[in-house]
Amino acid sequence: MKSPRAIGKRLIKNRGKETAIADRQSKFVHSENDILLQKDEGQSVTKLNGSSDVGALPNGKELDAANRYLEISQPTTIELRAKDTIKSAVIDQIDVDSLRLASNNDAKSKVADIVRDVLQDAPQSLTIAQAARVIDLLADEIVGYGPLEPLMRRDDVNDIMVNGPNSVYVEISGLVYRTNIKFRSEEQLLSLCQRMVGEIGRRVDESSPICDARLRDGSRVNVITKPLAVNGTTLTIRKFRADSLELNDLIYYNSIDENIAILLKAMGKSRLNILISGGTGSGKTTLLNILGGTFGSKERIVTCEDAAELQLQQPHVVTLETRPPNLEGEGEVTMRSLIKNSLRMRPDRIVVGEVRAGEAFDLLQAMNTGHEGSMGTIHANGARDALSRLEGLVVSGAVNLPVRVVKEMIVTAIDVIIHVSRLRSGRRVITQISEVVGIEDDQILLQDLLVYDQLEGDGVFKGTQIVRPRFLPQADRYNQKEKIILALKAINEII
Repeated sequence: MKSPRAIGKRLIKNRGKETAIADRQSKFVHSENDILLQKDEGQSVTKLNGSSDVGALPNGKELDAANRYLEISQPTTIELRAKDTIKSAVIDQIDVDSLRLASNNDAKSKVADIVRDVLQDAPQSLTIAQAARVIDLLADEIVGYGPLEPLMRRDDVNDIMVNGPNSVYVEISGLVYRTNIKFRSEEQLLSLCQRMVGEIGRRVDESSPICDARLRDGSRVNVITKPLAVNGTTLTIRKFRADSLELNDLIYYNSIDENIAILLKAMGKSRLNILISGGTGSGKTTLLNILGGTFGSKERIVTCEDAAELQLQQPHVVTLETRPPNLEGEGEVTMRSLIKNSLRMRPDRIVVGEVRAGEAFDLLQAMNTGHEGSMGTIHANGARDALSRLEGLVVSGAVNLPVRVVKEMIVTAIDVIIHVSRLRSGRRVITQISEVVGIEDDQILLQDLLVYDQLEGDGVFKGTQIVRPRFLPQADRYNQKEKIILALKAINEII
């Protein structure tokens, strides 16, 4: 496989539109949104609306690469005034019950028709372009996501971070950009957040200032408001991909190479118990979803998540989601409860979106009771750190359980740990694949099968000269032994 430096600039077709993909010292051009982002180190970053002045920022401000800037086209004063003038009349004509039952696109279409009718009787004359913009603004505000709607429609935006009404950031290709989007007030921002979480029956206000939720399209939402958020309501959206990634996509994005893809696929088909570790935004859930693509079509799979994100395509998938307590402090359903209940559902595999508390004990119990091929993710800085954190979580969830017993549970339950990282360039890479081989002197033994050496340029994948891992007997039961050996030989360049 070619190194990242040798890849250079490539053009791909994405839903019929060209998107330029380049390395970290090149320009990203997204023709769909008329965006030009200058990402060369030490230079300013901006959006140009048909202008050729690369590096020119609003108000003449110069921003370096650490303060990347993304400008989104904003409505004019005339358009905003017209929107505010007719908003009450539009709301009076809306059938709330019909909108609640309609899909998002149908609801927007109904609101747009009402806005057109109201505009015809409005005293203020608008151009065709201005009227179209007012229609979009009101439709977005009433049934969409208000000022965030342009960002929600963009496929290249991964995360949206709102730090109060006057500060909105996005992540594109692993790098963070500040935008020129603003809310009119704290009340408008909080109202949007309440509408978002209200879609799944949750609430956020001063009496319940923290909330996790998901949108209709599966995007993950976190809201924290006053009095806990001192500078105003903070909203974080992890966007949901309309099309799920596959192993070939990881090869394309240089997160793995072809031989690693073969190894990962064979490990998934071998029904190994796999723990995926990594930092925030490193791609743990994405990799978990991709490995889920290796599951058999006849397997019964039960997923347990705080906010349902996984997109497993098998026909026999049961998706479970936790629930927070109500205002009276009742009705909470924890991850531990979901995992315990999943054991009574005759699963072939159990997949846990993220292990972050005492449910680690229940997951290990599931892995040790015949549910081969179960998987989960955990926040950690490496494979060794993942084991230490898992051990601590198990102890917190199992009272009076000796540490030695916990370690033995981990060794018998976990077969492989895959660690993913997000590099400074924004690229997400599998940096370590390790197998759990045993325990000696109260120390869990790990054996690296693959490491990512970041010292050579942009980094290279390196084998550890191990081609016959300890889990080969299990792989042999599922006819994957030879594939794993050949993949490891190719990774280690053994002919």
